[in-house]
Amino acid sequence: MYMINYLMSMSTQIFSGHLGNLELAAASLGNTGIQIFAYGLMLGMGSAVETLCGQAYGAQKYDMLGIYLQRSAVLLCATGVPLAVVYAFSEPILVFLGQSPEIARAASVFVYGLIPQIFAYAINFPIQKFMQAQSIVLPSAYISTATLALHLLLSWVVVYKAGLGLLGASLVLSLSWWLIVAAQFAYIVMSPRCRHTWTGFTCQAFSGLWDFLKLSAASAVMLPGLMTISGWVFMISVGFNAAASVRVSNELGAGHPKSAYFSVWVVTAVSTLISVILSIVILRLRNYISYLFTEGEVVSNAVADLCPLLCHHAHSQRHPTCSVRLVGVPLGALLGFVFKLGVKGIWGGMIGGTCMQTAILLWVTLRTDWNKEVEEAQKRLHKWEDKKTTEEPLLAGIGNDN
Repeated sequence: MYMINYLMSMSTQIFSGHLGNLELAAASLGNTGIQIFAYGLMLGMGSAVETLCGQAYGAQKYDMLGIYLQRSAVLLCATGVPLAVVYAFSEPILVFLGQSPEIARAASVFVYGLIPQIFAYAINFPIQKFMQAQSIVLPSAYISTATLALHLLLSWVVVYKAGLGLLGASLVLSLSWWLIVAAQFAYIVMSPRCRHTWTGFTCQAFSGLWDFLKLSAASAVMLPGLMTISGWVFMISVGFNAAASVRVSNELGAGHPKSAYFSVWVVTAVSTLISVILSIVILRLRNYISYLFTEGEVVSNAVADLCPLLCHHAHSQRHPTCSVRLVGVPLGALLGFVFKLGVKGIWGGMIGGTCMQTAILLWVTLRTDWNKEVEEAQKRLHKWEDKKTTEEPLLAGIGNDN
């Protein structure tokens, strides 16, 4: 599902890239320099729902899942407002950061069309986590697949036939994300599987927001920014991350520490194997991958030259945290600009950051007391349950009538 959704962004970049090198640079900068930050922030903050809903579902406190979903959506929509301001002023921001005025201007046109996408993210990620906590995955996958097919058709019509270029490409991407949101919410409201977990809109969504914000903010710093091909690889890891998080949360909520421990290491082993396989595939196709995005030989040669570094980076992306920002980015700047190693130096710094984050998280996982985690999960559930009011949810009968 995550890979399918990411393919929408990737296909938008492909459509833009075949308009010309300037358009490719603008779409790449918009996607990887600006949009991916919003994506990572929203996905990270939405991960709080994954933890809380998973634990509540494991503890059979089903009514709390809908409340967590709504609280997260409220917070993420509020977070989207300052992000929209950043998008609106993307051109002067990019110029200030050293980007050429021509590319910054083109990138800002692309980014303007992505403003509606911010708020689609704000609702989509809590919905996804809400469904995943109940092991409801296939409906989202079907919705994403159908939306991808429609997205490809609309992108072709809008970009090439209607001639709307970069702005048209990004507006279609925003529309596609809103279609996913609408379809998933319709499923939640109408499906019998969500009858006990979605009981309608409630004012309780606006209570306890500060504590929820702290948990969401802690989750948000766990996801670093990524590049296009690297991001595609990362989406596979995000899928494993979601599966592991749901499984571990369910087991912690149900009071099964050994099962939680086993789930963590199984997913880590499988994710490592997948990373190795993908690295081999990328290395074998290094001379051909870039032609998906552009016909330029210069870009193609640069991508082929950097692919080995990407493969090293991919191994560590199954352990996302803020080390890549605190260590990788400064180290990359030092190697790239001070020691004149260019792009290879920047990627080298990112690899250093991801290696550090992998080591830290492995150490933390090895030292985790799973019995204590079960106790903490139970305390958290009781804390959130105590915040519930006696008010009846608004539109309470929506989910049960279907």
